[in-house]
Amino acid sequence: MRVRFAPSPTGALHIGGARAALYNWLLARGHGGAFVLRIEDTDRERSTPENVEQIVDALTWLKLEWDEGPIFQSHRAPRHAEVLEQLLAGGHAYRSAATAEDVKEYKERYGHDRGFRGEPDDAGAVRLRVPDEGETVVDDIIRGETRFPNRSLDDPVIARADGSALYNFAVAVDDLDAGITHVVRGEDHLSNTPKQLLVFEALGATPPRYAHLPLLHGPDGRKLAKRHGAASVQELRDAGYLPEAVDNYIALLGAGFASDEEHFSLRELAERFRLERVSKNPSVFDERKLRHMNGRWLRSLSHDELTARLEEFTGRRELGEAVKISAEKIQTLADFWPLVGFLFDGPVDDASAFERVICRDGAGRTLREARAALASIDPFGSETVEAALRSVVDRLDAKPGQVFQPVRVAIAGTTVSPGIFESVAALGREETLTRIDRALARAEHEGCA
Repeated sequence: MRVRFAPSPTGALHIGGARAALYNWLLARGHGGAFVLRIEDTDRERSTPENVEQIVDALTWLKLEWDEGPIFQSHRAPRHAEVLEQLLAGGHAYRSAATAEDVKEYKERYGHDRGFRGEPDDAGAVRLRVPDEGETVVDDIIRGETRFPNRSLDDPVIARADGSALYNFAVAVDDLDAGITHVVRGEDHLSNTPKQLLVFEALGATPPRYAHLPLLHGPDGRKLAKRHGAASVQELRDAGYLPEAVDNYIALLGAGFASDEEHFSLRELAERFRLERVSKNPSVFDERKLRHMNGRWLRSLSHDELTARLEEFTGRRELGEAVKISAEKIQTLADFWPLVGFLFDGPVDDASAFERVICRDGAGRTLREARAALASIDPFGSETVEAALRSVVDRLDAKPGQVFQPVRVAIAGTTVSPGIFESVAALGREETLTRIDRALARAEHEGCA
């Protein structure tokens, strides 16, 4: 089996494209085949080196290594010209000076269900001859057969007047030369397939098998777009998702896995993936479900591996203790710093939290009692911190939150943090007492102590 991923470098690699790349990679790895990366860069204005780099970067991050390539379609122009001359010489193609207006007039004369047939000219674009008889059949692995009466198909333009090849011709030649056995791509390419099959037929070559993936939708049932959240692979990376989780999640979108199966490595996915099981119906990309899966993947990492990933993501070092106390509360790498940043950078300034928690009646006394209890314990660890703060709860006959939340706001500046006992212990006695003193001084200054 030989498969290819052939993106046009006109922007970032979007999630739908990433799924197509992943499915091709899984097929190659699951069948001992080859995964070819081809860059279809014939759009001269929009195809840029920066966009190529974005695609390569995204595939590398997803760990979808390729066996051959990247092959640049633009570099194959001499080969395209050679095959073009072969078709012209064999009578399978002809030069045509017909304009769009000529095609329109032809349709008006013979009917709009009749494919355009041109007359050979000495110069002009090159059109492929389509027979009037028979059908061109797309035998799609996912969608079954789709039949196109040849009589209804236009003689397609396969090269411009200057000899430069157009997409459907170049793709067919490139797939033929690369020995591609299976073409797996989005269903938006289905309408192109008859034209490519006709090129193979004119060359007397066996075409690859085709499989057209249904497009991805958002939770609202509309085509996946920026409004649904992250739209590209790089945006998912920047949002703190793990490549393992992204691979896992997008692999399952319409792949026909059992409902109770969801946590797979790339190797396991390659072993289980079957193209014949892929649904022909659109699948829903729901970032909330991706977050849930990402959280599971985070918690499957060892402490050292998770620490390394978080240090790379945040650019900070010596995060081991903060990772230990926050790992159960984060679902993405980006969740980490807002949760634990107060340990390193000081309390955040959440005026609303301060007013709600520390300026309420009795909070000042509660915070002083908590300070006194924390000042007296030795050693200063999460277990002794818990015992000290619970003793304050019992002594004041208070609810736990009435004691724990003022301490949390005093040390973190907000009502969100890892576990309060672990947070206080990680901060240490001296810094904890200093922050409580500052909170009390502020409350007194604002007249709410």
